[in-house]
Amino acid sequence: MAAELKLSESRDLTRIERIGAHSHIRGLGLDSALEPRAVSEGMVGQTSARKAAGVILQMIKEGKIAGRAVLLAGQPGTGKTAIAMGMAKSLGLETPFAMIAGSELFSLEMSKTEALMQAFRKAIGVRIKEETEVIEGEVVEVQIDRPAVAGAASKTGKVTLKTTEMETVYDLGAKMIEALGKEKVQSGDVIAIDKASGKITKLGRSFSRSRDYDAMGPQTKFVQCPDGELQKRKEVVHCVTLHEIDVINSRTQGFLALFTGDTGEIHAEVREQIDTKVAEWREEGKAEIVPGVLFIDEVHMLDIECFSFLNRALENEMAPILVVATNRGITTIRGTNYKSPHGIPIDLLDRLLIISTQPYTEDEIRQILNIRCQEEEVEMSEEAKILLTKIGVDTSLRYAINLITSGALACQKRKGKIVEMEDIKRVYHLFLDVKRSTQYLIEYQSQYMFSEEADEDDAAAMQT
Repeated sequence: MAAELKLSESRDLTRIERIGAHSHIRGLGLDSALEPRAVSEGMVGQTSARKAAGVILQMIKEGKIAGRAVLLAGQPGTGKTAIAMGMAKSLGLETPFAMIAGSELFSLEMSKTEALMQAFRKAIGVRIKEETEVIEGEVVEVQIDRPAVAGAASKTGKVTLKTTEMETVYDLGAKMIEALGKEKVQSGDVIAIDKASGKITKLGRSFSRSRDYDAMGPQTKFVQCPDGELQKRKEVVHCVTLHEIDVINSRTQGFLALFTGDTGEIHAEVREQIDTKVAEWREEGKAEIVPGVLFIDEVHMLDIECFSFLNRALENEMAPILVVATNRGITTIRGTNYKSPHGIPIDLLDRLLIISTQPYTEDEIRQILNIRCQEEEVEMSEEAKILLTKIGVDTSLRYAINLITSGALACQKRKGKIVEMEDIKRVYHLFLDVKRSTQYLIEYQSQYMFSEEADEDDAAAMQT
């Protein structure tokens, strides 16, 4: 009984760890006419910002925008990162999406411009087309001869494949037998075998076997028996990023360097050779460039050197779409003594399409808290939700979201099943928000080490 209890507890902990700040985001929540729905795909409010992001998204999908930049500007906790995540989810797996924080560049063991260049090339995809020989047919019979004595010669076998015009028997080696077993291939399945790699792909079940109810389930896909020759030449498409090609060609261990994460600095000569080769493939029709999206959060953390690099990089014909976000107002450009809107130089700001986000209304905060309760699998009473919404309006949305999990733990402590007002009140008094913490600091400032007396203007600013 104790072992069972421990197991369930560890599962719950694993579930909590996997829930991220934006794990509830599924897309931008737009309809086919790019009009934002009130609540959809985890997105709430910010209708004008989501609509603007949808227009940018449409241009990206149609390939009509490249080397452009978008700025998401707004107060903290107004959904800037959520909109960027929604864009990434809406683009799908085919379009590369790279994400970094501005502060990351200063903690890497490489130059800032090299880190930015690698991020840029992670956001540029190359769709490479190549022809390969495949054997495609319906499985008539699979025969596997297992050795009578354990440890004797390895298994051998035969597979009979057919199309509408021909039927052939192929001998199988140990690796092919293992691959057939892994894919659970049986008589009546339609399969494709890559001749170069020996990879087996199960395409579905033949329509001629649609009445074999014992050999099918609810997810069974039926396909026609292939026609023509068994051996065919087919076009296969591989999608990789320019950064992956860079790493494979610049490291002695090749593609294994991608798994170790130790990519290091890549020489400009290697990139030039790769760009030349990719350009040749494009001319020959073997490859096409897929400009993706590079999202830089906390862009105000970049310095003047990085901004100069971004200005030049955006002029490259293979540049991705750059999306940056900041919560700063008029502030100093890092590395200079000059002030500028959002801490970004005017010449770069001039290139940006600016999307502003607005503070959430009380009703929107309530809906977001409802979504987060569902995501974190927390049952909460209506009274507790009303109180939590009020806390979110008076303090911040992020603080209110943090109280959901802590409120659930307080409820669990008193062996309750639904989070009530008393649980929210308890954790509200346990964990301070920014305003109450600042008020406490001002009150007891003299008792802290190295405290500096703040003037009245600074104290008022901290409290607001």
